[in-house]
Amino acid sequence: MKDLVKLYIQQFKTTTAMMFQYRASLVIWMIGQVLEPLVYLIVWSIVSKNSGGSVGGYTTSDFAAYFVVLMLVNQVTYTWIMYEFEYRVREGILSVALLKPVHPIHSDVASNISSKMITLPIMILIAVGLAIAFHATISQPLWAILMFIPVLVLAFLVRFLLEWTLAQSAFWVTRVSAINQTYFVLMLFLSGQIAPLTLLPFPIQVISYILPFRWLINFPVELLLGRLTMFQTLIGLGAQLAWLVASVFLVRFVWRAGVRVYTAVGA
Repeated sequence: MKDLVKLYIQQFKTTTAMMFQYRASLVIWMIGQVLEPLVYLIVWSIVSKNSGGSVGGYTTSDFAAYFVVLMLVNQVTYTWIMYEFEYRVREGILSVALLKPVHPIHSDVASNISSKMITLPIMILIAVGLAIAFHATISQPLWAILMFIPVLVLAFLVRFLLEWTLAQSAFWVTRVSAINQTYFVLMLFLSGQIAPLTLLPFPIQVISYILPFRWLINFPVELLLGRLTMFQTLIGLGAQLAWLVASVFLVRFVWRAGVRVYTAVGA
């Protein structure tokens, strides 16, 4: 464990230095993270105003709060492994990682946390500015605030492990863009990114309870906004823990199977 801590400290130093080397990429990434929820916020605010000030129990200020918090939750839980893993396999870069005495997943964890440490303060300032500009209102009980942090950490862990698992389809498929796009479309609708799930058709709401997407984004957002009861929060926490156990099993199982069939084809 002590060696693993040292490894992470060194990884943090290395990846943080790399992040500062690619400042323009970070800025472009943050712009993308802000623009998508901002577009949905503007659209739903207009719909709300044209519907008498409220849609499905959400006022214009509620929509502002929802998408501002969603932007931050998505920033904390977002990973990019699904974009990179195919390249590592196709170009043979993964071969170097396999020679190291630690699992490659640790490097990706460190990289993700480093990028979030750099960008989160800026994203918070942007969120505060948007909240003021759109008159967002957030009112939640103390217990919801206290439970938000562990719920957010679980959301990140589950999303990271699930996407790391899915990224490993590159062991068997040369191009994974179709798989990635299918995943991101499901994430868009079933995690509440396009709209609060309570505004979507009932069948979609039912599916969102079964699949993991709801628990990765919508659940932490609604918790912080004070839209959940204690009972609903405990159910969501149980769902996150169940998906965490499942994702740990999946990532290990797929990794072992994938390494057996891996063949480096690049330089």
